[in-house]
Amino acid sequence: MKKSVIFASLAFGLAFVMQAQEKKELDRKAIKDMCGCFEITFKYTETFAPEIDYEKKLDYTAKALELAIPIVDEENKISLQHLLVVHDTVVIKHWRQDWLYENQNMFYYDKDNNWTFQKLPADAVKGQWTQKVYQVDDSPRYSGSATWVHYDGKHYWENETDSPLPRREYSKRRDYNVMKRGNRQEITSYGWIHEQDNDKIIRKDGQSDVLLAQEKGMNIYTKVADDKCKIAQDWWNQHKDFWAKARASWEQVYDRNTNLTLLKQVDETPLFMHFYTLEEANAGQEQISQLINTFIADKKVSKNAEGK
Repeated sequence: MKKSVIFASLAFGLAFVMQAQEKKELDRKAIKDMCGCFEITFKYTETFAPEIDYEKKLDYTAKALELAIPIVDEENKISLQHLLVVHDTVVIKHWRQDWLYENQNMFYYDKDNNWTFQKLPADAVKGQWTQKVYQVDDSPRYSGSATWVHYDGKHYWENETDSPLPRREYSKRRDYNVMKRGNRQEITSYGWIHEQDNDKIIRKDGQSDVLLAQEKGMNIYTKVADDKCKIAQDWWNQHKDFWAKARASWEQVYDRNTNLTLLKQVDETPLFMHFYTLEEANAGQEQISQLINTFIADKKVSKNAEGK
């Protein structure tokens, strides 16, 4: 092979690597642009139902103040913890989103508090970022893998995946049991938008999914001065050690790389309420792991546990 051909091949390969690295840095910047103090407007409206006798539910609107903190910032992982500020005086640990580069290990929601584990082929996730979303107690919620797009001045990531019912409906609705979420997260000049096109699904074993209704959602995050969320930052500084232990305990569960089913209640109390007790006591990791394990369903479900 001629030297000119070899040099051309090397130059092309180097240019490709540099382009991929520049793209990855744009991805990382977009993810970290979701950090900061935000005023949020939540809006949801049901748009379509296949059955003519379906009674459309009332629109949902709400506002909130929230701080998003980067608690992990590594080359291939960025973790953002969200903290709600209520009435300017109370802080509530909210959801968490982890972003993993070219991640292959996925937990996909099925139904009835069950997540199925899948290991994706490496070529299927090349250049992609997985978003893993967790509940307030750091138990799983939903996950999906897709490519960040940077084009024509826009920066967005979009994916479709199944999830449990949203917090605004899980205690009110019994007419569906799975939400197929169409998620689009786009960075804007003023903050970012979480746009959703969701299907409300009835899922039963051995049967095809049934669409109950569809809805449109817009969560608009408008960035404000960090001082407005100072109380949340102070709260996190006091509580972050406990939640670091909680994440470590959950990682032991996720690292089993098997299907996961969680009980809805133990001793007639949901998991997040048990966590409040441990948090107040600043419990150690062993106690946290023991609690989590009581919620992991197996063939022998204790009499004081319910929700399969």
